[in-house]
Amino acid sequence: MVYLQAALSESLRLYPSVPVELKQVLKDDVLPDGTRLKKGAQVFNFLFSMVRMESIWGKDCLEFKPERRIKDGKFLSANQFKYPVFNAGPRRCLGKNFSYTQMKIVAISVLLRYSVKVVEGHSVVPKLTTTLYMKICLMVTLRPRLVNNA
Repeated sequence: MVYLQAALSESLRLYPSVPVELKQVLKDDVLPDGTRLKKGAQVFNFLFSMVRMESIWGKDCLEFKPERRIKDGKFLSANQFKYPVFNAGPRRCLGKNFSYTQMKIVAISVLLRYSVKVVEGHSVVPKLTTTLYMKICLMVTLRPRLVNNA
């Protein structure tokens, strides 16, 4: 399950379900880089861009690499502020663990029964809105797996 957890996390890194967040400043504040924020200002957090930044994720930031989440056979959780897919700090999503459990159940249920392959030449293009979804449906072929009843 370590690799599945890493693959799901890497999928969410590249395609966060909420790609853009809007926050409002409640009182004057200063960001770690020195940027001053006035009370009432609106701050847009573009997660879709942030998770593709070389300065945060390295030269291979555009690659799907579940291995970046595994060390010595164990899953490594990314810093919640580097990987804010489920938000961070006191506003972190309470359903994070439950959502991972659901994703694993669905993935296991499908992968035990079928071999899944994206149709060759199919363009995978996300549509950026409040929640991320595909501009065009994901075209895949499903082939039943042989079940060994022995």
